[in-house]
Amino acid sequence: MAESTPANWRRTDEFLSDLLVGHDPGLDAALAAQHDAGLPEIEVAPVSGKLLNLLARFSGARRVLEIGTLGGYSTIWLARGVGDGGEVVTIEAEPANAAIARTNIDAAGVGDRVAIRIGRAADVLPTLEGSDPFDLVFIDADKESNTIYLDWAARLGQSGTVVIVDNIGREGEIVDDDTTDPMVIGTRDGLRMLADDPRFDATALQTVGIKGWDGVALALVL
Repeated sequence: MAESTPANWRRTDEFLSDLLVGHDPGLDAALAAQHDAGLPEIEVAPVSGKLLNLLARFSGARRVLEIGTLGGYSTIWLARGVGDGGEVVTIEAEPANAAIARTNIDAAGVGDRVAIRIGRAADVLPTLEGSDPFDLVFIDADKESNTIYLDWAARLGQSGTVVIVDNIGREGEIVDDDTTDPMVIGTRDGLRMLADDPRFDATALQTVGIKGWDGVALALVL
């Protein structure tokens, strides 16, 4: 039996990615562009990008909200998931990141499906009130604000909206009651909100792979 080590997690992730995801020119180019620009390598793994795409398709999502664009890699996966006529609204705090994402998204052929809103998500989200409800919300931004983002996911969604929160494993530190790490505290607060807030029904999975020991929470707006 193989040892459970970071090296073997990576090898297994790469095997699954090669087998089930493959290589795509648009996505590969987006990754290369954001890495060349010096953006942090915190984008979702290929298998997770494919999961986002499938969840959009499983749920029949036509309107998606993404909080945290980075270089647009996950945005492309989601835009492909909503199909022709669908829309992804993605929020990015850093204008330089948004510019890279815009180029990548357009080059991947899904630019007409993606609107990038630049600014702090906590400031941008209230401006989306009054628009059509979102069918799927992907939260992948500063963890300290997860409860703010979850509240807006419920307010901007509707019954049946799928909510995905990335990076909830935090290398296992979420079980440390004495942690002082604001990202871990924000993650724990978000998970407690999913457990206690009657607007949500949720579960979470811990994961290992090329992104280390982490996890994802999945919720349904009731």
